[in-house]
Amino acid sequence: MSGGADIPPDWPNRACSRRIRHRPHDWHVQEMGSGETLLLLHGAGASTHSWRDVLPRLAQQYHVVALDLPAQGFTRAGDRRRCGLVAMSTDIATLCDTQGWHPRAIIGHSAGAAIALDLSTRLTAPDGMPPMVIGLNAALDRFEGIAGWLFPVLARVLALNPLTATIFTMGGNPVNRARRLIEGTGSTLDPAGLALYARLISDRGHVDGTLRMMSQWDIDGLLERLERVTAPCHLITGENDLAVPPKVSDRTAQRLPNCTVMHLPGLGHLAHEEDPERVCDLVERILSEPVPRIP
Repeated sequence: MSGGADIPPDWPNRACSRRIRHRPHDWHVQEMGSGETLLLLHGAGASTHSWRDVLPRLAQQYHVVALDLPAQGFTRAGDRRRCGLVAMSTDIATLCDTQGWHPRAIIGHSAGAAIALDLSTRLTAPDGMPPMVIGLNAALDRFEGIAGWLFPVLARVLALNPLTATIFTMGGNPVNRARRLIEGTGSTLDPAGLALYARLISDRGHVDGTLRMMSQWDIDGLLERLERVTAPCHLITGENDLAVPPKVSDRTAQRLPNCTVMHLPGLGHLAHEEDPERVCDLVERILSEPVPRIP
């Protein structure tokens, strides 16, 4: 996958996939619909497949762009040192400028929501103001306690070992491994959704890219300037999320100057894959309402 394979014909929404070679990466992008632009950013370890039902639904009203983050899914990383939050945000902003994309809103899931928030300070919407940010189970917090220093160190060590990705893709039925991973986030996916994640976690390039993102992840700078983010923000959290507890969104919303938070009962970390219609209804309602702007 990210190691260099082409996009398989049975990949979700394959008909709207294309490659954009823009330094430093060879991007895999899915583009559909017309009108105002929405940019979709998946979380760590996922790909555009995460939006498989959301993309065509939102494309009924909007021009929707979803991309694979560097070294994940089918985006080939030209520089594997640029897999951290600020580097990815900078490279995506440059890609958007080159392609003439001026998103009205950036919709990010988990770590993708953190990138979306940082990206909102680098892009302008068609009205000349920062684009709206819609965060789904947004990972906008530091790790707590011992994990605060142990996890980053461990991730860096794993990413530096060329055998790590191979070890992660070995052993056991990949569908069963995917099921355990997904259930650990508080979500339940159908067999088709599990099969897609099983393919991803069986791909050495994708796993290596995910580890590199984790090893380079540093959210401190973004958290320190939350009070200065002027983009209108909406945080949507699944009440069953075991990966990023709802309290993270509640706490973050108190610090953002222009933010609302909504809880979805019965859904976990992958709420938009569990119940895409419910999430899309909420997103469309948010986009249809006037939002006060902070200059």
